[in-house]
Amino acid sequence: MNTKLLRGCGTALATPFAEDGSVDYDAYRTLVRRQMDAGIDFLVPLGSTAETPCLDDEEKCELLRIARELCPDRPVVAGAGTNSLSATLANIRMLEPYGPDAFLIVVPYYNKPTQDGIYEYFAAVAASTSKGIVAYNVPGRTGTNMTAATALRVASIPNVIAVKEASGNIAQIVDIIKGAPEGFSVLSGNDDQTWPLMACGADGVISVASNLAPRHMVGLTRTAAAGDMKKAMELNLELVPLYKNCFVESNPIPVKAGLEYLGFCTAGMRMPLTQAVPSTKEIMKKTLEDLGV
Repeated sequence: MNTKLLRGCGTALATPFAEDGSVDYDAYRTLVRRQMDAGIDFLVPLGSTAETPCLDDEEKCELLRIARELCPDRPVVAGAGTNSLSATLANIRMLEPYGPDAFLIVVPYYNKPTQDGIYEYFAAVAASTSKGIVAYNVPGRTGTNMTAATALRVASIPNVIAVKEASGNIAQIVDIIKGAPEGFSVLSGNDDQTWPLMACGADGVISVASNLAPRHMVGLTRTAAAGDMKKAMELNLELVPLYKNCFVESNPIPVKAGLEYLGFCTAGMRMPLTQAVPSTKEIMKKTLEDLGV
């Protein structure tokens, strides 16, 4: 690719639920419009922050349809990865008609594939679609790390356009940045590493925190991309408490607590996740008040 499709801040969208546990599509529309108004660079529905394993197929399709409808002029990257090649390909076939620009495909979890297995998996996924593929490395959830060498092999596949790197290993991620082919985006998968990785040449972040503070995260990534690292550092320091407190319980439990405090939706979750405990709700309230959200 001659230009990078994914730069700046993309939001890993949470899925709001109504009091009866159904998807609250009206609240979802409000959340998407808020992201667009904040100038978000791209949207990522149906990731882990969306509680996607607990959504049925009809819900997944409708959430993607809404995101695409309300985000006509910026990229939409739909989560479609599983730990089964056939299931991932089925997800891609199901979601493709709703117009995503790319698919976010996680390194297969639980199975613990070899590095060769990871490469072959991504090669097979990429061959199944003309859409872009974003490889997602998150060993804390999958149990397997995709090494820098494997990530660069995967980056050589023509329609693999980016990696979301959430290993937390800055040295590994810098090796990917250094070796990445032209047009390939390296995106932080951890909010708290956005600024340091962009200082090293990364292109942006797929963010959890931007569910709550999209203008702040857009400001950070645009300032860093412009090369004003001193100002970006100051913005980053303001955001550190939010980064930390979004993970005082399993993601997206604190995010949902924050969205409830802001009045956008309930804090409801789907099993096996449960609502935030009272102390988390207080932490998120104070964090957002201090940040001026």
